[in-house]
Amino acid sequence: MDRPVVTTWRSPRACDTYWSEFCHCKSLVNRFHHYYTYGTTPSCHQWKEDYYNCREWEKSRSTETKEALQKSERKRVAQQKNFDPVWELRCEPPKDWNLPLNQDNTEDS
Repeated sequence: MDRPVVTTWRSPRACDTYWSEFCHCKSLVNRFHHYYTYGTTPSCHQWKEDYYNCREWEKSRSTETKEALQKSERKRVAQQKNFDPVWELRCEPPKDWNLPLNQDNTEDS
């Protein structure tokens, strides 16, 4: 009566999500923002390639497309870990957190 356990792999994102990311990447607003921030235009090729790999995997379930999607997502996660956090996390609140704010003193502003 034991049923064999079938592990089905699914794409980390829906295929439509890859297409939406590609369309966002190609948008004029995103291109302007990326150029303003980094000085270069964004490379959107990987989003399009991932979309086609996802569609191909849905049709054929081939291991090559599965591995290509996994590799791409791992690379994306590794790139996100390269950025330092903007804020330093506190372990405890400041000592004077419960004191009333000094709103009459406009010297600091």
